[in-house]
Amino acid sequence: MNYSEALDYIHSSHRFGMKLGLESTEKLMELLGNPQDELNIIHVAGTNGKGSICSFIAKVLEKSGYKVGLFTSPYLEVFNERIRINGENITDEHIAKSVSEVKLRIDKMIAEGYDSPTEFEIVTAMAFLIYKWEKVDYAVMEVGLGGRYDSTNIIKNPLVSVIASISLDHTKVLGDTIAKIAYEKGGIIKKDSAVVVYSQGDEAEDVLKKIAAEENAEFIEADFSSINVKKDDVNSQIFDFSINGKEFKDMEIKLIGEHQVRNCVTALNAIDYLRRSGKIANITDESVKAGILETKWPGRVEKVMENPTFIIDGAHNEDGARSLRKVLDKYFAERNLVLMLGMLEDKDIDTVLEILMPVFDKVVVTEPDNPRKISADKLKAKIEKYTGNVEAVEKIEDALERVLEIAEEGDVVISAGSLYMIGEVRTLLRNR
Repeated sequence: MNYSEALDYIHSSHRFGMKLGLESTEKLMELLGNPQDELNIIHVAGTNGKGSICSFIAKVLEKSGYKVGLFTSPYLEVFNERIRINGENITDEHIAKSVSEVKLRIDKMIAEGYDSPTEFEIVTAMAFLIYKWEKVDYAVMEVGLGGRYDSTNIIKNPLVSVIASISLDHTKVLGDTIAKIAYEKGGIIKKDSAVVVYSQGDEAEDVLKKIAAEENAEFIEADFSSINVKKDDVNSQIFDFSINGKEFKDMEIKLIGEHQVRNCVTALNAIDYLRRSGKIANITDESVKAGILETKWPGRVEKVMENPTFIIDGAHNEDGARSLRKVLDKYFAERNLVLMLGMLEDKDIDTVLEILMPVFDKVVVTEPDNPRKISADKLKAKIEKYTGNVEAVEKIEDALERVLEIAEEGDVVISAGSLYMIGEVRTLLRNR
């Protein structure tokens, strides 16, 4: 199987939908020899920020001299982004070889009467297999959806589990309250282990503390009270903070927004646990500082163009929209803002619009390349409650040209609403 055939095979499994449960993954991994059991894994769940946290941890470990796998989703521009080693996408050959191996086992599963695995289950299996082949020292694995029944949760003994900010998202699958969603995310907490939790409201934390107690897992809350931001602009942030009495001075990150400082501190609490527990030895203060400075997380308040200033952001739920709105209010309050928006229909569109729309002067709506998209016309009708200055342009490429046409000198253009859309926007802008 070559690269193109492998991708066709992966994407054809999309028809099996989204299926929470571990039976199919467990059988597939068993047939592959359970490569995940041979890996040292940091496991990260959450609604918002888990990708950034994964990236901070992976880069610090890499700067400490280790070979590090990073598994995240979805991808922005090329599929290979989902499985990375030391910051580099895996090769086309990796994909062709791993899919060939996985398909052999899936054919055997189907012959034995099992359901065909979903796309995410296949990609998860590929990641474990590739990381075993490449003998990574550590693998940082991001949960796809939820936690308890996510296919990544066949991990038995993570070095540490991390739970990022929790908010309402995927409510039809995970539950309609913060407590119910926290219960699902908390499913990654394993017996006699440790969990680092992004400091948040009692509704989520009470549930997570209860699960940790039941599993005899050390509960570590990332304390944000010591954070002192000394400089922040659209290029970087510099801050001080402390963990367990140890002070960190002049820590600099390139990711923008108050939430990214908190994500960084959460990641560094996980690093601190790994260091003090002796699970990972060679992490120095210098490698921590270098790692967080070099961390990139494309598509999250990312400036991709000047003239006009063009920012892409994956804000697609209430928490993400609030984080983006804070950035806009802080850095661009005196500028005219133009929005290019595309969303999936199963998101809380009305809440996102309520948060974002008051600051935008002009809007162009479009459609992400995803079967769950809301049509441009339907989204336009929702936005007309806020402004009459809105246009619907179905194709992303055409919508991008239109938004650049209507942006005047000094305007700031924001493309947001769906990671499935902003990846294409990013590619189009880079190719201009």
